[in-house]
Amino acid sequence: MKIEIQLDPNQQETKVIIVTDEITENVKELMNRLSQEYSQVIAGFMQERLEILEPQSIYRIYAANQKVFAVTDKGEYVLRSRLYELEEQLVREKFIRISNSEIVNLTRIKNFDLSYAGTIGVTLTNGETTFVSRRYVPKIKQALGI
Repeated sequence: MKIEIQLDPNQQETKVIIVTDEITENVKELMNRLSQEYSQVIAGFMQERLEILEPQSIYRIYAANQKVFAVTDKGEYVLRSRLYELEEQLVREKFIRISNSEIVNLTRIKNFDLSYAGTIGVTLTNGETTFVSRRYVPKIKQALGI
């Protein structure tokens, strides 16, 4: 693979062009990585402030009372995006849907409690506990390789 950079002072925005003879798995992976790298901005509102949230700082994202919230070390933020939009936007290797109303950051999980009948308890590193809904248990087990 060759990498070429062209500097153009008239260019307002960075543009990436991939020239290839066919769409291979490597090309798809490259496109996926590039699109994820630049779409990882999440705007969160706390009181009268708007803050840009780094995805790695988020413990979980959940929907309640017709709103979507993100929990971080700094507190709970209201998001303007819908849960399904955030699920598409976030890196799949690090975030996973555990119910119709919640997505968790896999890097912020302390442990999984499999002792519950038909469901899985999830303890986050901030001490919060949440649960995988029965519908998502097979997907979680597949993602964890159990």
